[in-house]
Amino acid sequence: MAERSLAERLARRIRREGPIALADYMAAVGGDPDFGTYAAGQPFGAAGDFVTAPEIGQVFGELIGLWCAVVWQRMGAPARLRLVELGPGRGTLMADALRATAGVPGFRAALDLHLVETSPTLRRLQAVALASAAPVWQNDVSTVPDGPLIVVANEFVDALPIRQLQRGPRFWHERRIDLGPGGDTFRFVLDAAPSPLAALLGPGFDNAPEGSVAELCPAGLALARTLGERIARSGGAALVIDYGYGTSMPGDTFQAIRGHRRHDPLVDPGSADLTAHVDFARLAQAAAEGGAAIHEPVAQGEFLTRLGGAARTHVLTARATPDQAKRLRSGWQRLIDPAEMGTLFKAVAIADRQLGAPPGFEA
Repeated sequence: MAERSLAERLARRIRREGPIALADYMAAVGGDPDFGTYAAGQPFGAAGDFVTAPEIGQVFGELIGLWCAVVWQRMGAPARLRLVELGPGRGTLMADALRATAGVPGFRAALDLHLVETSPTLRRLQAVALASAAPVWQNDVSTVPDGPLIVVANEFVDALPIRQLQRGPRFWHERRIDLGPGGDTFRFVLDAAPSPLAALLGPGFDNAPEGSVAELCPAGLALARTLGERIARSGGAALVIDYGYGTSMPGDTFQAIRGHRRHDPLVDPGSADLTAHVDFARLAQAAAEGGAAIHEPVAQGEFLTRLGGAARTHVLTARATPDQAKRLRSGWQRLIDPAEMGTLFKAVAIADRQLGAPPGFEA
């Protein structure tokens, strides 16, 4: 009998295999081909579950595009460049980026655009938004052809599956997802045996009190190492913008957003977007182990301001209608305000060691 929902599909799996890792639960919610958040729906924008920075205003994507163009120039303006976006959403960021760089001599002609996207629904939207750029889709960054590259990952890593550990009286135990007493709900349970993943936490977690939760993102660390190795080998840079913390620490950041509001992540799987805060320290370490240079996290508000966002907003509002100008100013404020996205969101650069500090990361 075919399942009628992701909850039924997950329940059947748990009855068959036993409690599953949180990473497996998140992967199913995000990527199930029939019921997954990204595979079957459009969680972006005012009508979706959340709004990303490119949807707030065109300034964000334009600044990122110009960042890419300057990095390309500092690379020596190679004749062919793989421009890669991870999780492009509806293509809004890249469309703004390409429009802003149309006047940079030689840049557009050098571009070979690759979009890392697995959702058929989102690929169709990206095909329309970026038709003039003739994008090529990849399921994984590892399949992007060799050559110098620039990678943009905006609010991508936060959606990658995580593993959670909880501190017991003596050891760390993995948190898993099991069925509730009636068999029709989900709940967290702890493995009885200590988790070998605790060896990855580091000494800063040794004295965490009982009940503390620690998070690891194996997929994010693998991605960062892959990017570090690729950039060290072929040249280029990656810009990662996401929300998270700069120093590894205990904390339960696993959450669900549905209709722009908090939602119980274990209720109605597939109906809400699941995320967790990014551990930028671990991400940077993994990329550095791959051989690339790491440029430390900069708060998004400061990063966009360094790139000239205030001046660009002023130029746009000067030739806009009053309503357009109001939206431009409020959008810019939301991007940089510490009470909004300005501080929680951070930018990190992974770069070729010969490149120096990319724009926005200069000391």
